[in-house]
Amino acid sequence: MSARRRRTLALAAAVATAAGLGATVAPSAAAAEVPLTGYELTWGIKQSYRSYVATFAKGTFTPAGGASQAAGNGAFTFPGGTGGYDSTTHRMSLAFQGGLTIESKAHGFGIGLSDVRFDSADAQITADVTRGGTTRDDVPLATVTVTRQMTDMATTLTEEAAEVFGSASYAGAAGDPLTVLKKAAPEPEPTPTTTPPTTPPVTPPASPSPTPTATAQPTTGAPAPAPSATKPATTAPATKGRIADGTLGWGVKQSFRTYVTGPVAKGTVTASAGATQAAGNGAFTFTGASGTYDTGAGRLTAAFKGAVNFKGHEENGTYGLDLTLTDLRATLANGTGTLSADVTSLGAASPDVVLAELKAKSPALTAKNDVITVNGVTATLTAAGAKAFGGFYTAGSALDPVGLSVALTDDAKLPDATGATGATGGTNGTGGGTGTHSGTTGGDGGTGSTGSTTGGLGSTVGGDLGGSLASTGSDVPVGALGAAAGAAVAAGAGVVLALRRRRATAE
Repeated sequence: MSARRRRTLALAAAVATAAGLGATVAPSAAAAEVPLTGYELTWGIKQSYRSYVATFAKGTFTPAGGASQAAGNGAFTFPGGTGGYDSTTHRMSLAFQGGLTIESKAHGFGIGLSDVRFDSADAQITADVTRGGTTRDDVPLATVTVTRQMTDMATTLTEEAAEVFGSASYAGAAGDPLTVLKKAAPEPEPTPTTTPPTTPPVTPPASPSPTPTATAQPTTGAPAPAPSATKPATTAPATKGRIADGTLGWGVKQSFRTYVTGPVAKGTVTASAGATQAAGNGAFTFTGASGTYDTGAGRLTAAFKGAVNFKGHEENGTYGLDLTLTDLRATLANGTGTLSADVTSLGAASPDVVLAELKAKSPALTAKNDVITVNGVTATLTAAGAKAFGGFYTAGSALDPVGLSVALTDDAKLPDATGATGATGGTNGTGGGTGTHSGTTGGDGGTGSTGSTTGGLGSTVGGDLGGSLASTGSDVPVGALGAAAGAAVAAGAGVVLALRRRRATAE
């Protein structure tokens, strides 16, 4: 047992002892510690890691000691959390029961996790890790963005976690969200009263409505009021659980799709592995959702299958643009959230990049016929997303809106997937004119007040490459496309793009 754990448990025991003895001495620093019991920690490590173990590695997850795993290769829950809360520093430290064994005979590894702990001041998850018969205590697996609600807290995997789980790419990558909650105690069963009632019997109402169970009546001799008639109780739908299936509609950015397939990049857009694209170079639909929902708390986390590749600027078999998005994941909590994906650009992979901040029209999540549908969710490019696109879309730029539908039961019917749910192409930007790509019009190009001075870029390339790009040249992700693509766009537009960063690197 680590020294830190011994100190925390000893402090909690001392506080409990002092409280039991009714100590009357002046409070000390230790008296600020409030013992905590009955907490649960739920964390999935990383969804893509669980998928790898269960599929490619043909491995297993085996919870023990009270720990459990959600259905569908879901997240893990560790019960029996005990520890303390310091009311002065607001530090919460909890140790949880149960363990987890991760094993793959095909890939030759076995990992044991036990003594899982969460510390809000250190903002991290630790565990004792056993491999090859050797146990390391209190290994930091992830840092945590601690919130007051303690639900769906963002986590970042550590270098130690990358070593434990066997992938160097995990260091600094986003892990699954973490929830730490006090488990609600079961409601006590009502104790039947053997004492005869002292009040006159109450005549039930004429309607067949059931009468609610009441607490013991006062023995004042006054008649008890008759219970009011109510409608028969109905079975309420589940308010939280695992997602059975679902789809996500998103076009990334309409102008980008138009540019890739236009006469400058002369490229292709390819949806695969469960993703599809709507006709006319439209938006994409990603399928096979998995995750969790809680309509009462307005929370939803869903991962989707499918991949989209943008490729262009081919020269002698080499592409200046080769960008792939996979493993899309959307989260919403009270109407706001994020959209992330694994990003591969010109062969360099970046897992779990938060591409966009999401904003729904309403904070509520409402299920109808066991399906939650949220359309018209605005998506705003993050700094990490801007970096993924080479820094030439600025953080805060509007991406295509997002729409998603998730089924809460296996037999729920999802809306027909069109590839354009909540992600329509838009109308002509006033500075751009109509694009030349079949089925595509100009996009969200802005006012385009300087479009007429740049030689008609919108009519050459299409989409919203009029408007803001026509005036600034900043709406094409040149860094993601490569220097050759940037030069081609600059020449075609008659504008100078901001390539100083790339030139400085080359020099």
